[in-house]
Amino acid sequence: MLRLILIVLALFIFLVPIGLPAMLVCRLLGLVSRDAQTKASMAYLRFLMKLALLLSGSKVTAVGAENIPEKEPVLFVCNHRSYFDIFVQYQYIRRICGTVAKVEWKKIPLLRTWMKFIHCIFLDRKSLRSGVAVTHQMEEELKAGYAFCIYPEGTRGHLNGLQPFREGSFKSAFATGVPILPITYVHTDDIYENHRPFVRPAEVTVIFGKPIPTAGLDRTAQKALSAEIRTQMSETYAKFA
Repeated sequence: MLRLILIVLALFIFLVPIGLPAMLVCRLLGLVSRDAQTKASMAYLRFLMKLALLLSGSKVTAVGAENIPEKEPVLFVCNHRSYFDIFVQYQYIRRICGTVAKVEWKKIPLLRTWMKFIHCIFLDRKSLRSGVAVTHQMEEELKAGYAFCIYPEGTRGHLNGLQPFREGSFKSAFATGVPILPITYVHTDDIYENHRPFVRPAEVTVIFGKPIPTAGLDRTAQKALSAEIRTQMSETYAKFA
């Protein structure tokens, strides 16, 4: 329980007494440059996420991090095991990279502002209209040259393997022709979800696959590629689990 208390305390301190002045600085940067605001915000949040991982006592091993494109637009596709997935994600994806988050996070003051600063888009999973709007926003981000990260399972999974992917998860990549890069998390749920409310040290592995081209695919090929990516990630998970 002590590790959980320390993590919650650190999050509170860096989001409120220290976070408010930092947020003001980032707001002012946004008046000059949106990219400068995003980079400063990501640097601040990356530090906080690294601190949380450190306090958890967990060790993270990355495989294939050299596959992450430095500049080209790309859609990162991740399985979802834990709240700590995104903490690991931003330790290795060090470029501007937005993420789709469930709309419930938008209700949390301060945190929602930081999330907007780093190009997060909020999805109401119960609304078809919200899903369409999010897809269009992702397309605009990718066309602008940014990276984006999605969790096509739609929610955290606690079974041994991957849940089915939501239909249409890869539409933004197919519409823009950007490559898809699979990211597979293994044992992130051993930090918290498998024994909550306790936080315990875990041996976490994150595997970055190679970018998969999507340009020029017809509907049949797109559907086949979606299934192939899920199979590839499932096999990767099984290999490292």
